[in-house]
Amino acid sequence: MRLLHYNNDGDFSLTEFVEGDIPKQYAILSHRWGADEVTFKDLTDGTSKDKAGYGKIQFCGEQARRDGLQYFWVDTCCIDKSNAVELQEAINSMFRWYQDATKCYVYLPDVSRPRTDSADGSNEDWVSIFRKSEWFTRGWTLQELIAPASVDFFCKDRGLLGNKVSLERHICEVTGIPASALRGSPLSDFSVAGRLSWAASRRTLRPEDKVYSLLGIFDVNMPLIYGEGYDKALKRLRKEIDEPLKELDCLPFATDAQFNSFDCQDKVICLPDTRVDLLQEIYDWADGQDERCIFWLNGMAGTGKSTIARTIARKYFEEERLGASFFFSRGGGDVSHAGRFLTSIAVQLADNIPSLRHYICDAVIKRKEIASQSFRDQWSQLILGPLLKLGDSSSLSSYVLVVDALDECDKEEHIRMILHLLAEARTLKMVRLRIFLTSRPETPIRHGIHRIPQAEHQDFILQDIPRAIVDHDISLFLEYNLGMIRQEWTLGADWPSEVVLKQLVLHASGLFIWASTACRFIHKGKRQLARTRLDTILKGSSRTVTEPENHLNEIYLTVLNHSISEYSDEEKEGVFKMLKHTLGSLVVLLSPLSAFSLSRLLQLLKEDVDSIFHDLHAILNIPDDPTRQLRLHHPSFRDFLFNKDRCGDFCVDKKEAHQLLASSCIQLMSQALKKDICGMHAPGSQASSVESSWIEKCLPPEVQYACLYWVQHLQKSGSQVHDSEEAHRFLQVHLLHWLEALGWMGKTSEGIQAILSLEAHVPVNKSPNLHTFIYDAKRFALYNRSVIEQTPLQLYCSALIFAPEKSIVRETFEKYIPTWIERKPKVQAHWSAALQTLEGHSGWVSSVAFSPDGTQVASGSDDHTMWLWDVATGAPLQTLDGHSDKVSSVTFSPDGTQVVSGSDDRTVRLWDVAIGAPLQTLNGHSDK
Repeated sequence: MRLLHYNNDGDFSLTEFVEGDIPKQYAILSHRWGADEVTFKDLTDGTSKDKAGYGKIQFCGEQARRDGLQYFWVDTCCIDKSNAVELQEAINSMFRWYQDATKCYVYLPDVSRPRTDSADGSNEDWVSIFRKSEWFTRGWTLQELIAPASVDFFCKDRGLLGNKVSLERHICEVTGIPASALRGSPLSDFSVAGRLSWAASRRTLRPEDKVYSLLGIFDVNMPLIYGEGYDKALKRLRKEIDEPLKELDCLPFATDAQFNSFDCQDKVICLPDTRVDLLQEIYDWADGQDERCIFWLNGMAGTGKSTIARTIARKYFEEERLGASFFFSRGGGDVSHAGRFLTSIAVQLADNIPSLRHYICDAVIKRKEIASQSFRDQWSQLILGPLLKLGDSSSLSSYVLVVDALDECDKEEHIRMILHLLAEARTLKMVRLRIFLTSRPETPIRHGIHRIPQAEHQDFILQDIPRAIVDHDISLFLEYNLGMIRQEWTLGADWPSEVVLKQLVLHASGLFIWASTACRFIHKGKRQLARTRLDTILKGSSRTVTEPENHLNEIYLTVLNHSISEYSDEEKEGVFKMLKHTLGSLVVLLSPLSAFSLSRLLQLLKEDVDSIFHDLHAILNIPDDPTRQLRLHHPSFRDFLFNKDRCGDFCVDKKEAHQLLASSCIQLMSQALKKDICGMHAPGSQASSVESSWIEKCLPPEVQYACLYWVQHLQKSGSQVHDSEEAHRFLQVHLLHWLEALGWMGKTSEGIQAILSLEAHVPVNKSPNLHTFIYDAKRFALYNRSVIEQTPLQLYCSALIFAPEKSIVRETFEKYIPTWIERKPKVQAHWSAALQTLEGHSGWVSSVAFSPDGTQVASGSDDHTMWLWDVATGAPLQTLDGHSDKVSSVTFSPDGTQVVSGSDDRTVRLWDVAIGAPLQTLNGHSDK
């Protein structure tokens, strides 16, 4: 960087400084280039004084001296533009040079000196001219306005007009730049689109400069290619901006988790004038500043919890204050469990809070395997840590996190962990995270909430709302939806009558799910059947006051009976059987499928499935697109079908349904799986290099479903698995094909877990051959985990030839070893005693201990950490970080709930095994 300074003779001289030696204090000039500017060459060969631009240099130097600054910088003459390398370095450094300047002087030759003789001292005569200055229209002046902390504006006659603070309102109105950006808030607080909009109407002489002038605004460095044009330059800039965000791509994301996901776009929010008091109470809490970081809304099934959650999410999304949302759904695949909960929240936080994005990206870069680590580590590294780093720099100090239907998360221990972690939001002081949580009042959630101090959460029970208020809201809901049906089918202004509307409200018995199911049932009847269906509902509903659940049973039975009412008595038996089979399969699915995929899985004609579901729109979300997933409108229908006292002959035997699905999965895999199913041919083909669209074409959704869930369905069926039966025969033929498919799908860990579960499910005394085969398959899969994950086709090459000679898997599938492998390595006869090697510590491991139940191992290391490991899979569960010296001793408590560590830092620490949280630090030792 070159800087100017006045010599004793009143002339200027240039001094060049290398990085690190640049003076701490200097002034800098911002101006519009004219036709006769002083260049670097002019200054060095002594011809600068003859040019009109010399006056600006004099002005800058004199003003700098008045401000006590020895050095100053003017772009026209401090950069040798004839040197392409220097020009490129200067443009990439310019934002920083302006940012580091003590003073920035803006010279405006098109603004005259303000009048000082007006009676009221008004500046109106020059302010309007100031606002129209050409300086505000130039591309380069954007960074010159934003980067420096101190910016003074001078008129044509070099009189001071004001500074960035005193003229802030005018500058904001003219430029569209938020005041917080002018005041120094990190530019990462503002969205990419927002920052691009600040430059949208600005101009530069060269089209590429409109992009290059934004490099500092986006903290990006990139080479200059004059002649490439604006579009290509912008494309390169966007690529540089997006590059760090690619780190987020490695975080698993549940696409259906967000309140506004594509497949959930038909879900409604609260109608105007409904839930008024409750919503206001929630808004007051969300906007408050007290310690109550969690609002728990609980209520029985069908009371409208999810609709309220979507309403809250929508409001704060539109206000740009929604941090993230996660809507759990039993049987909904990735949203039925907590495996992708924290990573999905982190991705959304990075999208919704620009200033948080680079902190989360940094966390992913630092810990590439974070997605496979413990909940505690994911929460600390991806969410809490980045939020703590925001400090007071965020332009918005409060964000809302919406978690709906936590009771539908599949594991109670995960529910407890989520509640424990979310409660730690109370430690955020400068940036508040308000967590809105809904669920049924299930035991693990009630206990988890009650463990949080009362002052840190607010609870609301939907059943406590007076019935009159609920009935009023249901009446508005019915009036609105039936009114829409009336308009659509031209049913007449008196339909439905006031009396009928009151009857429907009575039958709803306080359940919004009853009202919405009734409206869907009526709507799908179209014009000629809408009246009839309304009558059917009224006739099928009890006129006596009963439990709300009984009214819900009646509406569900009405829909089901109506769906088969048009068939003859001879047809009804077959239709009824198929209805129970398809509905039973649908409600026990562990991840949703489309109607097309479900028909292929069940080996039914697509036309038959469509016919069965044709009149079930009131209870099923059936998309027009046959490739989109089928979903229940409400989980209460699943509970209804599993209870014979509620649904009578329509009752689904859960275990039988799982058995039928397990068998269907095995049959489908037996037909579809084969060696090199993706047609890659080369044994070294990397799984990461194959497009996901190609994998889905070769492994359609129903086949992927079968690969992932057949063992779980087998377990849930409760049936015994014996030698030479269906499962055994499948493994003897297709084990490698199945593992290969899981490798392409990126689900190797899930496959290993399935093998472990199957081993536990098969009784060794009743099925010795199958159990022995599964044990060998487990050793084979664990030993070759990385091979399957990275290069699935190596299963048939290196994985087989390096397996022990007496391995059952090797003996069974030896025919797959390629013939071009002529010399095979000498290997041991049997699997060694070493089951697994657990790798992760960065220092010596000095102590290990098994948990009392043998499911976990704790290890202490010289890297100052203790790790907890899953014995079965070898996966790391927790990283317990807190000691300041090597951990020399670890052991579990007798009940396995705590682990204790001794360290050379002279402390003993107690830890909670379930959540990885420190419980106590015991001090007192005077030596290690």
